[in-house]
Amino acid sequence: MSPATLSLAPVEQEVTSTDEVVAPDVPWVTIVWNDPVNLMTYVTWVFETYFGYARPKAEKLMMDVHVKGRAVVSNGPRESMERDAEALQGYGLWATFEKDS
Repeated sequence: MSPATLSLAPVEQEVTSTDEVVAPDVPWVTIVWNDPVNLMTYVTWVFETYFGYARPKAEKLMMDVHVKGRAVVSNGPRESMERDAEALQGYGLWATFEKDS
């Protein structure tokens, strides 16, 4: 056989199909709720200390907690939000985490 008559066989491609729909990991949020115990200055201090937020941002979040009853203070993967909520609870704040909507 001469080299001119050689042909290459088509390459078989494996096609994978899945019926399972994979949802993207929806971000989670940590929420601080208003409580009758903690002073506004203390809540501001916690936001500055734990998150490293600048005073204006910490004060805005604290005012949202005070006036609106709650504020989203962080967002990210579930594990991080669990850690944030637990840390804030350690400071004596009423904090929870949930899927962001």
